[in-house]
Amino acid sequence: MPRLVLLPGLACDERLWQAQRPALPPHLDVRVADVHARHDRIESMAAAVLAENEGPLILCGASLGGMIAMEATRQAPERIVGLALLGTNARPETPEMFQLRESAVELFERGEARDVIEFNAGFAFHPAQAADKALMRRYVEMVLHGGAAQLIRQNRAVMQRPDARKHLPDIRCPVLVLCGDADRLTPPDCSSEIAALVPHARLLWIERAGHMLTMEQPAAVNAALVDWLRELQPA
Repeated sequence: MPRLVLLPGLACDERLWQAQRPALPPHLDVRVADVHARHDRIESMAAAVLAENEGPLILCGASLGGMIAMEATRQAPERIVGLALLGTNARPETPEMFQLRESAVELFERGEARDVIEFNAGFAFHPAQAADKALMRRYVEMVLHGGAAQLIRQNRAVMQRPDARKHLPDIRCPVLVLCGDADRLTPPDCSSEIAALVPHARLLWIERAGHMLTMEQPAAVNAALVDWLRELQPA
């Protein structure tokens, strides 16, 4: 029986998947990875996922988690029997985004993480959800929970990420690509590109969702994941 490994996004943890865990098929062995909190590069994060989880794996990654999942599939394609990629990007960092992250890192180093995250939190959500103060508070507290050092380390890992597009055409396992239709951090064309490069990938849009689609539209995300998992691994 394959193990389902959930891979959170940058500065996120198991709370990112809080609404998904109860909806997942009960016969699956589900784990939430924390490799992004313990390693400095995408490649080493992916290697840790493979080393810490034996046997065949279904990987489900959001944003940074998706980058880790794609790299793990490159490192051990024979072990990955399913790949779900949520709001992620296969491209290497652009010079513009590199500079923006570098500027954010400088602010984190100066102790201004809360100000930066609170100011930018709304960009991670659809405008309708950005108006939900309780949801914004949950998101900000999750991102700040690991501290400034984690924010710095994970941003630098994303800045140095490999170009995953090179190996996407070689993927042979079933792949589900989900993206919020209003994602401003990882625009929908990034997901369209992944789906176009992976043979037989399924691309679905989550309506009225931004980058944090698991928190914004949990029912829609759950339905898409459960349907895909049911086809992948019948009970």
